[in-house]
Amino acid sequence: MSTATLTIDLDAIAANWRALDAANTGETAAVVKADAYGLGATRVARRLMREGARSFFVAIAEEGAALREVVGPEAAIYVFSGHMPGDADMIADCHLVPMINSVDQMIRQAEALPGHGFGIQLDSGMNRLGMEPAEWQAVREIALAQGPRLIMSHLACADEADHAMNAQQLHAFRDMTEGLDVPLSLANTGGILMHRDYHFDLARPGIGLYGGAPFTDARPAVTLDIPVIQCRDLQEGETVGYGNAFVAARPTRIATVSAGYADGILRGMGPRTSLYAEDTPCPIAGRISMDLIGVDITDLGHDPSSLRLLGPEQGIDVLAGNADTIGYEILTSLGARYTRRHIGA
Repeated sequence: MSTATLTIDLDAIAANWRALDAANTGETAAVVKADAYGLGATRVARRLMREGARSFFVAIAEEGAALREVVGPEAAIYVFSGHMPGDADMIADCHLVPMINSVDQMIRQAEALPGHGFGIQLDSGMNRLGMEPAEWQAVREIALAQGPRLIMSHLACADEADHAMNAQQLHAFRDMTEGLDVPLSLANTGGILMHRDYHFDLARPGIGLYGGAPFTDARPAVTLDIPVIQCRDLQEGETVGYGNAFVAARPTRIATVSAGYADGILRGMGPRTSLYAEDTPCPIAGRISMDLIGVDITDLGHDPSSLRLLGPEQGIDVLAGNADTIGYEILTSLGARYTRRHIGA
């Protein structure tokens, strides 16, 4: 088999949820948008239900509809994008809770689904989604009269605990929700870890469930093992791959593995990244191409059948740093060609 194997450890994801739940003072939900960050929302949500999660967040109504079939009728499914045109039937039939982001969405919700549950998203300074303070003040009493199930905002800099924006947003959120008898939500993974002041009634961990920063104590949730197709010897001065980007400085043994940027292995990580044969790092040689990567195995001393890109030796945040990006992009870029193997189900 020439496809790489992506192993997803559901026990690790469950352990990460339990650890964040223990650190949180309110209810702990789970963010499973983008197919649980690429790791399989069906399997992840089902396992987190067993751990006690009863609230889930998705990006769009279509994700919520698919999730409803997995979590059953009792779990709450909140939709970050709110109530978009054409969503009414899906929201109603699948009992989704749209997080209303604007007056237009509120009107759409009231006209299409009077009496159906909804939440409200407020903009506390991120300027991405949600009602700004003046807009919220104008419709606040009308909105509250309709009985929202949750009011939330989103932290922009929670991965930097000392960033001044965190306290600024906390203050703004408190100002906008003072005196309300409605469940409140502000904390993502970073918010849970910062301080209980950010916890409110419900927290929404995402990346921390899947082993990413800022949850430094998280258990790694994924490994990626890539088959070796061919090995060859190079003489000093010979090159590897497009653009002759790697030039052998000594007699060199090269393994070509079966994955590339079509599988979400970002080209930018190449110069700083190694693959592993057990504990031995083997540096990438030359450019990452669409389906293939050259790897220098000279110091390994034998030809491996596969090499590991992701695992305990090198997690998503290491790869993210090598590619000047974030762990979220590493996870959500993992390609469709991988053989996905869930363990701990």
